[in-house]
Amino acid sequence: MITILFHAGIQAFVEYLSGHVLACLIPAFFIAGAIGVFVSQASVLKYFGAGARKILSYSVASISGSILAVCSYTVLPLFSGIYTRGAGIGPATAFLYSGPAINILAIIYTARLLGYDLGVARAIGAVGFAFVIGLAMAFVFRGEEEEKPEGNILVGLDAAGKSGWKVLTFFAIIVAILIFAANQYWALTGLSLLALGTSLSIWFNREEIREWMIATWGFVKLIVPWLLAGIFVAGMIRVLLPQHIVREWVGGNGVLANLLASIFGSLMYFATLTEVPILKTFLNLGMGKGPALALLLAGPALSLPNMLVIRNVMGTKKTLWYVGLVIIMATVSGMVFGKFCA
Repeated sequence: MITILFHAGIQAFVEYLSGHVLACLIPAFFIAGAIGVFVSQASVLKYFGAGARKILSYSVASISGSILAVCSYTVLPLFSGIYTRGAGIGPATAFLYSGPAINILAIIYTARLLGYDLGVARAIGAVGFAFVIGLAMAFVFRGEEEEKPEGNILVGLDAAGKSGWKVLTFFAIIVAILIFAANQYWALTGLSLLALGTSLSIWFNREEIREWMIATWGFVKLIVPWLLAGIFVAGMIRVLLPQHIVREWVGGNGVLANLLASIFGSLMYFATLTEVPILKTFLNLGMGKGPALALLLAGPALSLPNMLVIRNVMGTKKTLWYVGLVIIMATVSGMVFGKFCA
């Protein structure tokens, strides 16, 4: 059994390295490094700071996933970048949830493959979750936010002296690389890389680029060890939780079925879009629609590796609150959907 578990962990590790790092995670690390170096503290605090206008802050954070379309792993360096740069815990966790959860491609795919009812419920639930989770985290940790010292914000070069359109164009290019690479549009990825090289040579000096690389490497060292360890453990959990057991336990729309679906989704890693065909199989085998929605709302935004990295960034207490909020809200949403809409 130990050998089987070890092989499952290695398989998950190899699958991740071959299928996700180059296309998604590496561009995300460079974006995080760029946020830390080229975005001024004032710009971050304007939209995500604890003192920012809530309607603007949470609106921007809650719809970010529809723009980036990242997975629960890829969002981690982006979240780390804005959180360590001084973002408030509320907007930062709203962004953390919305990044992988409000994926336009996944929502459309859900509607087409699983039905428009689940597709619409997923879209509404994901946006609502981002708002509620962010506001709840800000309320619970309001004391810590008020006492947050100014000096612990990531320090780097400030691109405030550059023209705003140059900085925006630079970020648009590196975000385009992330989106095109994640969707395997290699010709567009190549053109975007060419545009990146041109913008760097014209607008940025050698010292600025060096600081960008240092900041990017800092996020790699912070995140990757925990990420890879979690992937290995998640692969072993997949063997310990056979699919037929999951199907037996989530066949109805009761409290236990929805809770188990939420917990199962929060522990397992689902690459972007892969949760949809998996759920299609579960539904065909008798899984209730309520638990299916619960898994859709908890799964893409959480995973065991995701939790380990979040804990390393914002601490155990905040991580437990965040994970607990996601699981509870997914469970309740699944029960409501299963009772009235399924």
